Amino acid sequence: MKIAQQLRKTNICEYLLYMWQVEDTIRAFGLDIDRLQTEYLPAFRLTGEELDQETEWLENLIAMMREEGCQQQGHLQINRGTLSLLIDLHQQLLSSPRHPFYSTAYYKVLPYIVELRVRSRKGGAEGTAEVQPVGELETCFNCLYGVMLLRLQKKEITEETKAAVASISHLLALLADAYKKEKAGDLEL
Repeated sequence: MKIAQQLRKTNICEYLLYMWQVEDTIRAFGLDIDRLQTEYLPAFRLTGEELDQETEWLENLIAMMREEGCQQQGHLQINRGTLSLLIDLHQQLLSSPRHPFYSTAYYKVLPYIVELRVRSRKGGAEGTAEVQPVGELETCFNCLYGVMLLRLQKKEITEETKAAVASISHLLALLADAYKKEKAGDLEL
């Protein structure tokens, strides 16, 4: 909870990726708060009150995942809402003549988005999973999240993927900065 709160204030894009990781962590522990308390939370060395707050936060997320049918896959409404806000801001930045650097970063990322979509469709066509169409920004987040998982598994990342990640990361950093400015009332569109 503390990490999520801090990331939400400092970098909304990192916050969203973190929350996706929390969802997957909860799933990995079978939505079982007892397992999370005994096998996951001790790694954080939390004090009594911090541990109680973190446990309550995880319990609330588990309840929401059950209520929203996200036990196996998908994202909580709070996370989909965050993505929706970012998509709206992304569209505003692209249509604004005041943000040419954002548009330039976007057009640099666009070929990677197209390639990622082609690859995901091919994966679905082979019967590995039914692929739901996602927007451009969600494709970017999916890429970064997938690479994060590969790194956690100590799997090799191709140079092409590293280049895509660098461009996507740059775009999302610009978006996160714009979001922060918007929240502070300092963003002119």
